[in-house]
Amino acid sequence: MTAAAPLSDADDVERHSCPRCLAEPGSPCRSRSGAVAGTYHTGRFTKVARLAKELRVPTPADRGPGQPWRPGTPPPAPIAPTAPTEDIRIGYARCSHLTQELQSQLDALAAHGIPREKIFAEKISTRIRVRPQFEAALEAARQVKAHAPHCRVLFTVSEMKRLGRDSAELTAIADHLTAHGILLEMLAGPIPGIYDPSGTGRMLFGFFAAMAETDREAIRESTLEGLNAAARKGNHGGRPTVITDDMLHTVLRRRANGESVEDIRPDLIIPTGKRKGHNPSLASIYRALAEHEKREAHPDAVAQARADFAALSGASA
Repeated sequence: MTAAAPLSDADDVERHSCPRCLAEPGSPCRSRSGAVAGTYHTGRFTKVARLAKELRVPTPADRGPGQPWRPGTPPPAPIAPTAPTEDIRIGYARCSHLTQELQSQLDALAAHGIPREKIFAEKISTRIRVRPQFEAALEAARQVKAHAPHCRVLFTVSEMKRLGRDSAELTAIADHLTAHGILLEMLAGPIPGIYDPSGTGRMLFGFFAAMAETDREAIRESTLEGLNAAARKGNHGGRPTVITDDMLHTVLRRRANGESVEDIRPDLIIPTGKRKGHNPSLASIYRALAEHEKREAHPDAVAQARADFAALSGASA
């Protein structure tokens, strides 16, 4: 038995009806004059994934372009797949900071019928280009589609911004999924539902992707403004000081009396922060002592640095 010849571009296009000239499947496109059109109409050939980005698809000579149009033979009905057709979802959840919670996203994905073993989650910023769990989720979706081509595979996120906040990156991700036959699904946000890569769906996705990028830049600018305002007031952020001035004074006084740092440490209590009520580490005490010795050795340099900072703060105000 000889193998069947691969379908041509025209065969693939004519498997679909034409939304413009209303040609039925199996027939070429029809011109306004009633002849066979020289090229297929855009709304028809873009239904074929591999031809979606083409500018024009010519009608082959065996279809008789320019000749009077007549309906062709409809293609045979597709053979039902041996395995049942179903939707398979791969979930992805992300937040930017360790202090943010992921549970609400995980709950939303689970409520949508996605098993926990098919949900990939991570706490990582979209500014980091390589996101391990995101790459793992993409690979899982591609593997599922390769092994179950008859099933719809959906890459599901709670909102668009969980994929990223850079418009170019969001569009590239959507195009990558479409190229591999994977559908992008968003449970909430400005365009909930399954992403349509054609027509108005792509336009809306591009618009809201640009809005997400603008939103991220606005958040960044307001954060920087807040940090600058706090710095002008003398608050420079960062973690609370472990060794306070009082604790350092105690260490210096008791060391001068001959006690070791190991003996002094149990009597020191951290007053603020996550380790409030605990003893500081030996490393923290020795680091504070070293910084104290450096300040004592170069008092003029420290005073000059403080004066320079004060001058800069005054100028920026």
